[in-house]
Amino acid sequence: MKHNLLTSVLLCGALLTACAQQKEVDAYQAIVAQDGSGDYTNVQAAIDAAPDSCLQPWRIFVKNGSYEEQVIVPQSKPYIHLIGQDKDSTVIHMRLNVGGKPEKPEDDPAGYWACSVHNPDAKTYQHEGSVVLVKGDHFYSENISYINDYGTEAYNGPQALAMKIQGDCAAFYNCNFRSFQDTWMTSTQDEHRLYVKDCYIEGAVDYFYGGGDALLENCTLHNVRDASVIVAPCHTSPRFGYVFLNCIIDGNAEAAKGNVKLGRPWHNSPRAVYLHTTMRIPIAEEGWTNMGAIPALFAEYDSRDAEGNVLDLSHRKTEYEGRGDNPAKGSCPATVSAEDAKRYTYENIIMADDGWNPRAYMTEPSK
Repeated sequence: MKHNLLTSVLLCGALLTACAQQKEVDAYQAIVAQDGSGDYTNVQAAIDAAPDSCLQPWRIFVKNGSYEEQVIVPQSKPYIHLIGQDKDSTVIHMRLNVGGKPEKPEDDPAGYWACSVHNPDAKTYQHEGSVVLVKGDHFYSENISYINDYGTEAYNGPQALAMKIQGDCAAFYNCNFRSFQDTWMTSTQDEHRLYVKDCYIEGAVDYFYGGGDALLENCTLHNVRDASVIVAPCHTSPRFGYVFLNCIIDGNAEAAKGNVKLGRPWHNSPRAVYLHTTMRIPIAEEGWTNMGAIPALFAEYDSRDAEGNVLDLSHRKTEYEGRGDNPAKGSCPATVSAEDAKRYTYENIIMADDGWNPRAYMTEPSK
């Protein structure tokens, strides 16, 4: 009798588990699996099969696997949602860069030309210059690693993007982004919005750059070189620019030498603000550096060290100058007030006037 009861309980448990798994599968319009157990074996095929002009999410589940491919989301395909099974085990990656042909072999010690998109003999010839390019609006992704293998293997330039966003209203949750130079380029349209939550971004040279209003919340910015530079924005007149809220700045032993910069102004009148940042590695005392433009605002509020001590920001850079024989000069504040810091909220930056709410898509990853 006890044996029969135990068997029944186990059967019921297995049935409930199977039903739950089937319900989860049914929540997606397509499944990608390298082993052939899904609808497609690569991510691009699933995106190509998605309908154009969607007005609601087209959810694609990507099972654990190493997907070596370039992924392009066309402008005609808004609302593509890529959901990975596990952020460390669901990996979209490729080895490519945009370097020009070296004049001499010794000019290419890292071997970048072999995977340059400009090399007619490379398998990456005439590819887009990023592992992933998102042109469609309302793109969303969670639980996926996006990696440019050239950047993570060579630890050298030239530009090697893992992610490039051109559409509006993109959002990412619990994802990894890894390269070396220019890991992630955001949309250069000031009115475009980007929300990034609980993500890990790795690089060394201007590895988060571009424009738009971008809110990064609870993210880790991991530096992999001495004198790394995190952001290089090019805003003209955004509402907020780049906002890092409750983020962590970390790095390897080289990055911990105290020379990392928070950012530099690429073009126009860029804006970047770090609020309630925990700096696990020491940052250069001046915080910021020149590049060619005069920032409208490069500032911090309530920056703290690894032990939680409030950092002294009195030596942060406030004077900037451009390029050329007679460079333009200008200044901007290096801090914002407590009152001004209150403006930088999810509701103001992301939801704005139309109520866009990507947090509604986000689900806690399974343990």
